Amino acid sequence: MRMSRWLVAAMVPVLLASTASAVRGEERLSWRACEGQGVPAGMECAAVEVPVDWAEPDGRKIPLELARLPATEPDRRIGSVLGVPGGPGRKGIEDLKHAAGDLTELRGRFDLVAYNPRNTVWQDRLPPSCLRPGTSPDEPRSRRQYEALAAKMTRAFEACRAEDGTGLFAHLDSLSVARDMDAVRRALGEERLSFMANSYGGVPAAAYARLFPHRIRALYVDGVVNQTVGWPRQRSLALSRAEQVFGRFTAWCSATPACALHGEDAGAVWRELTREADRRPIPVTSPEFGKGELTGSRLKTFGFAGFGDPGPGNTRWLAFADAVNRARQGDGSGFADVVLGNVRVWAMPGALAMTCADERGYTGYAELTQARREAGKISANLASVSFDALGCAGWPLKVANPSRPLPVRGLPPVLGVGSTWGDQALTESFTRMIPGSVTVGYDGPGHVMYLSGKQCPIRHATRYLIELKLPGPGTVCPAE
Repeated sequence: MRMSRWLVAAMVPVLLASTASAVRGEERLSWRACEGQGVPAGMECAAVEVPVDWAEPDGRKIPLELARLPATEPDRRIGSVLGVPGGPGRKGIEDLKHAAGDLTELRGRFDLVAYNPRNTVWQDRLPPSCLRPGTSPDEPRSRRQYEALAAKMTRAFEACRAEDGTGLFAHLDSLSVARDMDAVRRALGEERLSFMANSYGGVPAAAYARLFPHRIRALYVDGVVNQTVGWPRQRSLALSRAEQVFGRFTAWCSATPACALHGEDAGAVWRELTREADRRPIPVTSPEFGKGELTGSRLKTFGFAGFGDPGPGNTRWLAFADAVNRARQGDGSGFADVVLGNVRVWAMPGALAMTCADERGYTGYAELTQARREAGKISANLASVSFDALGCAGWPLKVANPSRPLPVRGLPPVLGVGSTWGDQALTESFTRMIPGSVTVGYDGPGHVMYLSGKQCPIRHATRYLIELKLPGPGTVCPAE
């Protein structure tokens, strides 16, 4: 099972950042025509080797796959744009294949470059112990329950680490990913790069800005998280927007006879369902994940998140209302896959190892209690603990990339794009750090607009990356 399918979550000396000098790309990379299905015309592939541990640059190496679409106007070529994929665990080359048709104007002036990050190497070589959930997590109601859950996850992490044949377990943090990105820059022979980062790719993008600010020509961020201000702040922003979308759903249901909860207070029905499920969990069976239970905490964390985008003709909201209606009668099948899939993934040490070193976990039961209290103030319908933070509470190693303020001296103004229904607030928390930056709102649902083919955000990104000109503050793109 591909883990990302079900996901709905001290400075190193500068000497390390300059272990190799810039060289001409032709001397380092051997480009060849890419093979396989869905390859855009003209796409070329290569690979670059990077150390597993950047503290030992002459030690064990892993290959990172690269792809590029060369600039179609070579006489006017500006340089290279490197995509920074999200997930974590998404393959940047697949992103480029998907987005190539919408980035033809940008490709006129740039080589469009993609890479598959080290966490994709990790995913492709995971031993069985890394795919076995350490526990079946749910919201701890006492310090004892919390510590028991964390201890189970620590044992699962240690078993995964013992079977890891790659050596990557301890080196999946975003500072390591950022150093890989600079290895790509050097292999391309570029003095500076422009970047397009999306979703979790905002974490390595910020790490790159921390380590190599002078190597950034331009930075476009789309639906990113801002780990530098701490995960609790990001979770609060995300929860606030999710509560607003839930309000949109209840208003739609009230006005829509086809909604299975029409004529009732849909919010009250949902709140009663989740309260009752915490008292008496609903047994369910998923064709893919087997038997499990729907608790209120699991429903609030994953239930609505799987249906937040109304979809064409509001089909997802129709399905959500129907799933709620059936669940209150004891049939939780409408939530079985999305809930049990996420519960499983967020207890897999192999999935969590890609983010725990970026300080994603709770530091203790006191922090969990505080987070739960704050969530209750923000959302009456969706407040719960964070299952990603629960899993990472058992992380056995020192946090390699702790949350801390980002030095912004020397960074260019950044362009961000985010959905007003969801990730704009998170993206804006990133761009707000850097003077002169702007975030464009997309007035509709969705995530990562340039990968969704949204033409207004793509036009703003193209103009910014080519001309280094930003739209005015407060710019909003209409829904497409």
